[in-house]
Amino acid sequence: MTSVNKDILRLAIPSILANITIPLVGLVDTAIVGHLGDAAVIGGIAIGTMLFDLLYWNFGFLRVGTSGLTAQAYGKGQRTKDNGQRTRVPAECRKILTQSMTLALMATLFVWVIQWFFVTAVLAVVPCSPEASLVAREYFFIRIWAAPATLSLFTLKGWFIGMQDTKSPMAVDILVNVVNMVASYVLAVYTPLGISGVAWGTLLAQYSGLVLALAILFIRYIDISVFRHLERWKEAMRGSERKQMMTLNRDLFIRSLCFMVVYVGFTSLASRYGDTELAVSSILMKFFMFFSFFVDGFAYAGEALVGKTIGEVQRDKGQSTKEINAIVKSLFQWSIGVGVVFTAVYAIWGDEFIKMMTSDGIVLEASRQYMGWLIAMPIVSALAFMWDGVYVGATAGKQIRDAMIWAAVAFVGVYAVSYGWAGVQALYMAYFAHLIARVVYLTKQWKY
Repeated sequence: MTSVNKDILRLAIPSILANITIPLVGLVDTAIVGHLGDAAVIGGIAIGTMLFDLLYWNFGFLRVGTSGLTAQAYGKGQRTKDNGQRTRVPAECRKILTQSMTLALMATLFVWVIQWFFVTAVLAVVPCSPEASLVAREYFFIRIWAAPATLSLFTLKGWFIGMQDTKSPMAVDILVNVVNMVASYVLAVYTPLGISGVAWGTLLAQYSGLVLALAILFIRYIDISVFRHLERWKEAMRGSERKQMMTLNRDLFIRSLCFMVVYVGFTSLASRYGDTELAVSSILMKFFMFFSFFVDGFAYAGEALVGKTIGEVQRDKGQSTKEINAIVKSLFQWSIGVGVVFTAVYAIWGDEFIKMMTSDGIVLEASRQYMGWLIAMPIVSALAFMWDGVYVGATAGKQIRDAMIWAAVAFVGVYAVSYGWAGVQALYMAYFAHLIARVVYLTKQWKY
C-alpha cells in the first residue's frame, strides 16, 4: 500500500468510526420518547430536533472553512514535537483557530438573539398539533443553551482535521454520542424531568464534548497562557488577517442555504404526495445518509491532505503540483470503491433493509418502484461528496458555492418540468440531477 493510501486510511477510518455512532443516538432518543410519551410527544421531539437541524446547518461553514484554511496553513509551516508530546503549531494555524472560535461565539450570540423569532416562524409553517408544538418549544428552549458548545465544536473539529488529526474529533464525537444516549435515558426515565430529560441529556453531552476537545487542544497543541493568547487574539482579528476567512465563510454560508433548498425541499415535496410517499422518501433518505457516513470519512481525509499539500506547494514554490493530483486520484479510487460496495449491497439486500425499517405492507410495496434510485445513488453521491472534500481542502469557496447554486437550480428545474408527467418519480429525478450538477461543475472547474 502506498504512503498516500496509508495517509488516506489513517485520516478516514477514525471519521467513519465516529460517524457510525450517530444513528445510535437517534434510535435511543426515539426509543426513550416512544416509551414515555404518546404520538404528540414523539412528534414534538422530532420537530424540536428538526429545528436544530435547520438552525445549525447554516453554521456548517465553521467546520468546513476552518478545516481547509488550517490544512493549508499546516502545509506551509514547519511542524516539530516539543519533548515528544505537544505539537508545535504554526502561527498561522493559531490565528485561524482564534478567528474561528471568535466567529463561533459571535454566532452563538446571534442564535440566542433570534431564538424566539426562529421557533415561532418555523412552527408557523410546520403543521403540528398544539401539544406537539408545546413539546417542541420546551425541547428547543432547553437545548439552545448548548449553542456555545455545539458551535465551538464545529470549529474545533475542523481545526483538528486541518491539523491532520481525525482521532481527536473521533474521540470527541464518540464521547458526545455516548453521553447523549446515557444522560438522556437516565434523566428522562429516572428523574422528574421526564421527556425534557432528553433535551438536558443532549445539552450535557455537548458540553462534555467541548471539555474534552479543549483538553486535547491545550494538552497536545497549545499552551494555556491567558495573556499570550489575548495578544494573539488582537493580532488575529485585524482586518487584513480575517478577510480570507470571512470571504470563504460567506461562500460556504450561501452553499448551506442551497443545500437546504434541496434537502428540505425533498421532504416538503414528498409530503404533498401523501403519508405513504412521505414514509418511503424518509426511509430512502436514511439509506442515502447512512452511506454518507462512510464516504464522508474519505472527504474529510481529502480536506486534510489536499489542503496540506497545497500549503506545501505554496511554501516551496518550485514543488510540482503532480502530488496534489495523485492524492485526488487516490481519494476518488477509495470513494468510488465505497460507492460500488454500497451499490452492490443495496442491489442485493435493499428490500430486506427496507423491511427492517417498516412492516407496513403498503409502504414496502410502494418503495419497490424507487429501488433503482437507491442502487444508483451511492456512486454518484460518492463523486459529489469527494469533490466537496477536495475543494474544501483547496479553500475554493467560490467554486463550492457556485456548484451548489447550480445544483439547487437543477433540483428545482428538473422537478418543475417533470412532476406533471412523472409524478413522485420527478422528486428522485430532481435529487439525482442535483448530484450530477455538482459532479459535472466541480470536475470542469478543477485546475491542478
